[in-house]
Amino acid sequence: MSYSTFFPVAFPALAIAHFLALLSPGQDFFLIVAHSIRHRLQGSRFICLGVALGNGLYIGVAIFGWTIIRDNQAIYLVVEVVGGLWLLWLGYALLRSKKRNTDLDFEQLEVPSVLKQLVLGFNSAILNPKNALFYMSLMTVILGNEVTLTQQVSCGMWMFFAVLVWDLFVASMIAQPKVQRPLSNYIHVVERAAGLVLFFFGLSLFIGYLH
Repeated sequence: MSYSTFFPVAFPALAIAHFLALLSPGQDFFLIVAHSIRHRLQGSRFICLGVALGNGLYIGVAIFGWTIIRDNQAIYLVVEVVGGLWLLWLGYALLRSKKRNTDLDFEQLEVPSVLKQLVLGFNSAILNPKNALFYMSLMTVILGNEVTLTQQVSCGMWMFFAVLVWDLFVASMIAQPKVQRPLSNYIHVVERAAGLVLFFFGLSLFIGYLH
């Protein structure tokens, strides 16, 4: 089977557009940064997987043409409001971060369980309905109507692994000891900054409803 069996002609454009979107820091990015700073890769790698799984679910929605979220305003509103509240709570929790001992021993910090990491990452991605609209738009506008189901699935798998690999790369870079040491006195500052950004994301949603 040839390349065109699995990937359409527009695949390079799709891959570039998707990667450029990954470069734009969003709520998932700041969540991963905050946990990588505090818990290194051990405490953030499954957050990355959870984020990828959340994106994967929305990719599946886009591929198989489920328009229930996009067309049903009530469901979209519920997901959006719950997502906004989730970001407010998560941001508030990070804003309460306290300064630790300057001789921080990372091995003594309690690392979040695999399940907790997965839930954090998955919720961050799935409670952002704009992800669904992004993937639907991406698949529809760039790939067009001539794309086959096989090509759609192949593109979807590429985007899933692109999210996972990119997030793991970000987490692993921040988790490096040479990065951790200079940051050891400023972990609470970074976490509070990440919390402020996440809180702003959530707050901006509700401010938008007032206009």
